[in-house]
Amino acid sequence: MKILVSACLLGADCKYNQKNNDCQRVRELIKEHEIVPVCPEIMGGLPTPRIPAEICGDRVITKDGRDVTAQYQKGASETLKLAKLYGCNLAVLKERSPSCGCGMVYDGTFSKTLTEGDGITAALLKKNGIQVAGENYGELESMIIPSMNVEKD
Repeated sequence: MKILVSACLLGADCKYNQKNNDCQRVRELIKEHEIVPVCPEIMGGLPTPRIPAEICGDRVITKDGRDVTAQYQKGASETLKLAKLYGCNLAVLKERSPSCGCGMVYDGTFSKTLTEGDGITAALLKKNGIQVAGENYGELESMIIPSMNVEKD
């Protein structure tokens, strides 16, 4: 299976603070698959490091008030191009991110408050028929390895 994966989950230092979200669970699950690492923020032209941003209504705004919606939309579009080029039908993306968040994102107040919704990239991928899951999604194993029996604690 070909899987898009947020590059920060694979240890790439592409987060807003020039760090990563290295996730051993994701690394283990994808090791038998072909992966396409992506960072929509960088692909949209944003630097690393960068000012944190959150979704505010239909815009993406940095903590210092700058509108970066266009860069997030460009990054989403470029990510979709790669998904189509490589034939990816699943994306494992960083939860809560204004690009990659799936189901819950920060609410735009920069207070670490979550609200229902998808990041710009996650929404575009879903709209185009690509399954999207966050790194802690409970059913991630069955999405990647459908026949896998997951032991519950």
